[in-house]
Amino acid sequence: MSKKTDWQVYRRLLAYVKRYWYIFIIAAVASALYSAIDAAMIRLLEPLIDQGFVAQDASVIRLIPIILPLIFLARGIANFASNYSLSWLSRKVVTYVRQELFNHYVKLPASFYDKHSSGELLSKLTFNVEQIAKATTDAILDAVRYGFLGIFLLAVMISISWKLTAWFFVAAPLIYVLFAMASYRFRKYSHQIQHSMAHVTHVAEENIQGYKEVRVFGGEGQEQKSFENATEKNFKLEMRLAITKAVSVPLIQIVGGCGLALTLFIATRSTNTIELTAGGFTTFATAMLALLKPIKEITSLNSKIQRGIAGAQSIFAVLDLPQEDDFGTKTLDRAQGEIRIENIAFRYTEEHPLAIDSVSILVSPNETVALVGHSGSGKTTLVSLLPRLYDNFEGEIYLDGINIRDLKLSSLRQQFAMVSQNVTLFNDTIANNIAYGANEVDQARVQKAAEAAFVLDFTNDLPNGLNTLVGDDGVLLSGGQRQRVAIARAIYKDAPILIMDEATSALDSVAEKQIQQAVENLMKNRTTLVIAHRLSTIERADKIVVMDKGKVIEVGTHRKLVDNDGIYARLHRIQFQYEQGSDVA
Repeated sequence: MSKKTDWQVYRRLLAYVKRYWYIFIIAAVASALYSAIDAAMIRLLEPLIDQGFVAQDASVIRLIPIILPLIFLARGIANFASNYSLSWLSRKVVTYVRQELFNHYVKLPASFYDKHSSGELLSKLTFNVEQIAKATTDAILDAVRYGFLGIFLLAVMISISWKLTAWFFVAAPLIYVLFAMASYRFRKYSHQIQHSMAHVTHVAEENIQGYKEVRVFGGEGQEQKSFENATEKNFKLEMRLAITKAVSVPLIQIVGGCGLALTLFIATRSTNTIELTAGGFTTFATAMLALLKPIKEITSLNSKIQRGIAGAQSIFAVLDLPQEDDFGTKTLDRAQGEIRIENIAFRYTEEHPLAIDSVSILVSPNETVALVGHSGSGKTTLVSLLPRLYDNFEGEIYLDGINIRDLKLSSLRQQFAMVSQNVTLFNDTIANNIAYGANEVDQARVQKAAEAAFVLDFTNDLPNGLNTLVGDDGVLLSGGQRQRVAIARAIYKDAPILIMDEATSALDSVAEKQIQQAVENLMKNRTTLVIAHRLSTIERADKIVVMDKGKVIEVGTHRKLVDNDGIYARLHRIQFQYEQGSDVA
């Protein structure tokens, strides 16, 4: 990336500071005052030596014990104001950026999540944002403080002798070249470190989420090796960055020191053209030596700024991605439930084959339609298009005669409730999971929904009942209990259209029969789309749609499709024979 682009990224990052400009002004003034006091203390050396110690001026000597405590008191106050205000400001910026990034995450289309691992996204939200913290905390604080200190020290030197000060700038071009080379390497390795940290997070997350499979299949060694490789790569990149910093900082200091040495040499050899008193020479030399610290600190903070720029680039790349298109203007209070799918075609990416190929289906209000077929036939993909989780499909989908693209997303999705095979629960109470998405929790409705879904059958035995925490992704509940909570959540939402994606797959036969009545009650007076692999569960569906390779192959009732002796009939015979064999066994 060019320097112009780097500056544009950093300027955009600093734009977050504008909303708190008054805090920044306080911090900048305090930092400038702190540096001015340090420079002033050096400048006082000349009158102190020349008038106090050489000329033995008693009035100057008496002032020293009075002035010094006041100077250090003012210095301490300025230091506190500078550190606290800039730290507050930087953390505020980080909090804002982190919230903005998260808010953008929840509005990005499903296709974005198909292309990025959760570990990568979490790394941006944590590690990359913290790099911004360093760029807006330490970097800005040091840049303001040591930048002012360098300026004030140069002012002290110029006030003593501008001719000598000019010699110091002989080393400036070389310092600039070394600084530019170090910046390039800092930025390069910072980007690579961020990618490696995302990989480390991803490997760790996979192991944590799949700990059962890791242990059952004996993959501990493989996972340990994968994590070791990821952390080793990160270590090597961190060391390359450390070497760059370890070499560049002292190298720039050496060049700066050579400039100081040249200046001192000229001062000691040019007494005829440059007249200095003892105090003037001491002040000038002290100011020059004190310049080494600003040079060192500003060189060091370059690595923080470059890592911050790299972090900001990765975050802004996400923030600049378009959110879900919500160009609809129409709303529905409560849909009647008619769904008309006309010649739909859809593929996940241009490289993938068609997942849905020329599909047309009519679903009448309050009708139960089952989607069946082999895995990968497009059933789940098709129902995911209805609430516009994906929008890049060809053809048209109508809800109550309104094109779903003309509906506001919030209004469209309010018409749907979903119970899927892979239940997602949040690390909260069972009650709050049931009422998830509601602005206000109606405890009476929660109770009724839990009762209808037979959730109370197991919560009544828990000390906290419906207020029991479910753990991360519902880990403290069994698969069947998780699905009951999901069914209760759909009952609570009371949407006119229900999507059931293998909703009872995790229930044993006894529990399934127990909850079947609740499911049937839930389906009453609702348009229901059922995805099922066990065909025995959808024999009473009003319509069965058989899919294969993204196409609709057969449509009809259970009896009609069995009589036609097509794909559905063959699937039904195979499952019937399997279930009969299981019963005999």
